[in-house]
Amino acid sequence: MNDPRQASDRALMTEVVLPGIVEPAGLQVRQRPVPVPGPEQVLLVMEASGVSFAEQQMRRGKYYDQPPYPFTPGYDVVGTVAAVGAGGDTALVGRRFAVLTKTGGWASHLLVPAAELVEVPAGVDAGQAETLVVNGITAMRMLHRIARVKSGQTVLVLGANGGVGSTLVQLARRAGARVIGTASLRHQETVRELGAIPIDYRTPDLTAEVRKIAPDGVDAVFDHIGGEGIVASFGLLAPGGTLVSYGTASTRDAQGSSKLPVLKLIARLQLWNALPNGKSAHFFNIWAGKRRADAFQARLDADLTEVLTLLADGAVKPQVAARLPLSQAAEAMTLAESGTVTGKVVLVPDTAQDGHAAPSGNQE
Repeated sequence: MNDPRQASDRALMTEVVLPGIVEPAGLQVRQRPVPVPGPEQVLLVMEASGVSFAEQQMRRGKYYDQPPYPFTPGYDVVGTVAAVGAGGDTALVGRRFAVLTKTGGWASHLLVPAAELVEVPAGVDAGQAETLVVNGITAMRMLHRIARVKSGQTVLVLGANGGVGSTLVQLARRAGARVIGTASLRHQETVRELGAIPIDYRTPDLTAEVRKIAPDGVDAVFDHIGGEGIVASFGLLAPGGTLVSYGTASTRDAQGSSKLPVLKLIARLQLWNALPNGKSAHFFNIWAGKRRADAFQARLDADLTEVLTLLADGAVKPQVAARLPLSQAAEAMTLAESGTVTGKVVLVPDTAQDGHAAPSGNQE
């Protein structure tokens, strides 16, 4: 479809809409005409879009800078270009790309800027690639750009069975680090297979358990939980160690401001950085530097390309928790929030709507 107007031709697309603060069952599945790409845009046919912690926060009105309701969630997406806008590069049509979207990914078709496309290596499964878009960029930057983990160091990954956590474990092991990973008992064998030393996150004294393995502390802690537990994370650092906080999962269900927990956390980290103990504390925001669009996109391209190349080479094992059709987004959200899966829940096209075979929702 080289003519973008032919791409529409009154065809209908499917999208999932978050109408307000609702339970997963409150997500709405709607249809509307397929949009036409404008200049510098492409029409992407979704092949996989993930259910991340961001969407879990958004449905509670707890994501720091989410748009006003109603909107279509979907933090990242992998799909094939079906059409380009006027004056666009028609060579993009038919090729598979990954895009970091923040919102809009839970749709059978979506418009994205052509400049934000990152090509997925040939032969890589779309669902597997999807698990490494936001998760891979996050893990790569925290590990190498912030903590600068080196071979021989020891790191602690909280939630090592999660989407970001499982990626962090693999990349840290690839860097030559020893990894301690927290997880529930049911996920500890998977965490061990990924290369980490598992610890039950429910243990009454996590600090004592970590100290048994690393008596002098760890060189880096990756903490997505936040809250008061962040104090223990900072206390586990060895001299010169780095704490990287990248979420506030502990306040996911708390009432009140969506911004206050993040602002309090950042203020605490800044205070710790002023202490003369050689330790450092950082809050990771994947969108930092977005105002310098060209530099931001160049870094994103480099990081995501590196992660996807590792996937294509078999150096990183994707953790696909389950695949569910787009129309079952409510079930996918419920599963992702259940705490019973390893890796990331992925949405795929509905067979009848989008002409693709939708894999079952069985866990992989």
